[in-house]
Amino acid sequence: MYRICRKSIDIGKPVYFFLVCFSLLFGPPSFGQKKTSSKASVARSSNKRVIYGSASFYHEKFDGRRTASGEIFSSSKLTCACNMLPFGTWVKVINVRNGQSVVVKVNDRLHPNMRRIADLSPAAAKKLNYKAAGLIRVKVEVIGRKKPKK
Repeated sequence: MYRICRKSIDIGKPVYFFLVCFSLLFGPPSFGQKKTSSKASVARSSNKRVIYGSASFYHEKFDGRRTASGEIFSSSKLTCACNMLPFGTWVKVINVRNGQSVVVKVNDRLHPNMRRIADLSPAAAKKLNYKAAGLIRVKVEVIGRKKPKK
């Protein structure tokens, strides 16, 4: 018998020994528990991905600079930066407070430590009517890789 953390462990019980060692190294096991991101809450319903979180908008000083995807940023285009979705994904961003929405394309990334889910272009922020607020709560619905029809 070995004594670990005030518990006696019989080497004849390898499964119990493994679980105790695992929990000492990595914390208690979470069987079947789903972990969610601290940044945003994600919901999937009928093959549609929906993300809730906060969003901000780019400053005009980035106009003409290259984005992470290689495109040139324009404050008049309907684009956004997002760390959770791949480049070229079209998303519908809805302002939770007033219900206004805009369809934008993901073409940039946020800073890795950023807690927001999206950073919209000034044109998109104007359509959502939050340019004066600076930061809002949004609902992001993933449309897909193809440009949606109007």
